[in-house]
Amino acid sequence: MVDRVQLTRRRFLSNFAFTAGAIATGAGSWVIRPDWANAAEGPIKVGIAIDLTGPIGFAGKADANVAKMVIKEINNSGGLMGRPIELYIEDTASNESVAVGNVRKLIQRDKVDMVLGGLASSMRNAIKDVIVSRGKTLYIYPQFYEGQECTPYLFCTGATPAQQCDTFIPWLIKNGGKKFALPGSNYIWPRNLNAYARKLIEANGGEVVFEEYYPLDQIDFSATVHAIISNKADTVFNTVIPPGVGPLFKQLSEAGYLKNGGRLAAVNEDENYLSLHAANEMEGLASCLDYYKAVAKDDPVSARIHAAYEKEYPGDSLFAASSAAPSTYRGLKLWEAAVKEAGKVDRESVAATLDHAKIAEGPGGPAEMVPGKRHCKMNMYTAVCKSGNFEIVQRSNGLVDPREC
Repeated sequence: MVDRVQLTRRRFLSNFAFTAGAIATGAGSWVIRPDWANAAEGPIKVGIAIDLTGPIGFAGKADANVAKMVIKEINNSGGLMGRPIELYIEDTASNESVAVGNVRKLIQRDKVDMVLGGLASSMRNAIKDVIVSRGKTLYIYPQFYEGQECTPYLFCTGATPAQQCDTFIPWLIKNGGKKFALPGSNYIWPRNLNAYARKLIEANGGEVVFEEYYPLDQIDFSATVHAIISNKADTVFNTVIPPGVGPLFKQLSEAGYLKNGGRLAAVNEDENYLSLHAANEMEGLASCLDYYKAVAKDDPVSARIHAAYEKEYPGDSLFAASSAAPSTYRGLKLWEAAVKEAGKVDRESVAATLDHAKIAEGPGGPAEMVPGKRHCKMNMYTAVCKSGNFEIVQRSNGLVDPREC
C-alpha cells in the first residue's frame, strides 16, 4: 500500500501539472490564454466542464489535460480562422449541484462558444439544459455511456452500448460460457447497459442467471459472490464502479472464482483500473473500448498522440478510454474540422457541419459523425488483461456504427 505521504505528494504533483499555465478566475475556475491574439476579432472560447476533484477526479484531470494539449496544438498552427482559442475550465467536482453553478459561469460570465465535458451520465443530465436549452450553446459529451441521448445540439463522441456490446457479447459466449451474472451499481448506466447486454446474451443462446444492483458505496459483496458461484455463472459482466469494484473483484478472487474457470468482463475497465486491483484479481478480465495503450503498439498515430500526452503530463492521470481522454481528443478535433468548414463559430453553423464532420486520424484511428444522429463512428477493440497489462484480442472491421437516435 502507498503510504499517505507518497499519495499526498503524488496528488499535489498531479494538481500542479494540471494548473501549470492556467490563471485562476474563481473557485474551481481557470482560464488558459494563448500567447498571441487577433485584435480584430478576438479569441474563440472553449469551455471544459469536468470532474477535477471528487471520486472520479483522476479521470477528469486527463480530459482537461487533453483539452490543453489539443488547443495548444491548434493555436501553434495558427488557431481557427486566424483566431486563437482560449480555454476555460470549470470543476464539476463529481457533484451535480456544484456543476450546474460552475457551468453557468462558462455560459453567462465567459460566454464560451462550445462546452465539452461531463463524465457520469447523471452529470450530463444535470448540465445539458444549462448549456443547450438555456445557454443556447453547443455541447460535446465525450464519455462512453448507456445511449439514448438525442438532445439537439448535444454531440456524443464516446462509445455506445451497440459499439461496446454487439461483437463483445458473442466473443464472451465463445470464450467464456453461456451463463452470465450482471452485478451493477444502482444508477442509469449499469441498468441501461445491462438491459442492452441481456438482449444480446439471450439472442446469442446465453442466459442471465443473476442480476442485482447495489448502492454506490457498498463494499461487502459476500452474498453476491455466493450467488454468482452457486448459480454457476461462467462470466461476470460487471458494472459495479469504484469504490465497490475493488472489493467485489477481491472477494471473487478469494472465493476461487477465477481459479475455477470464471471470467470477468467489464466495458469500463482499462489501464486506469490497474491500480485498483491486484494483478491476480484481474487476470483474464475482458473489456471492449475505443482505445487501449496497446493500440499504440501497431498504430503510429496513436503512439505519437499517447507519447505526446505522457511527455506533457507525466503522472497518474492516464490517457485512457475510461477517463474519456481519447474521446475528448476526438471531440475537439471533430469540432475543429466543423469550425473550419463552417467558417463561423455560432451554434447553428457549427452544428450543421459537425453533423457530418470527419477526422482521418486520432487515438484509436479515424472517426466520423453519423449524419442526423449526433453520435460518432469509431474503431472498437476487445482486450484481455494478462499479467497486469491489457492485450488486444479482437479489432473491429472498420468504424462501428453507434446505432443511436
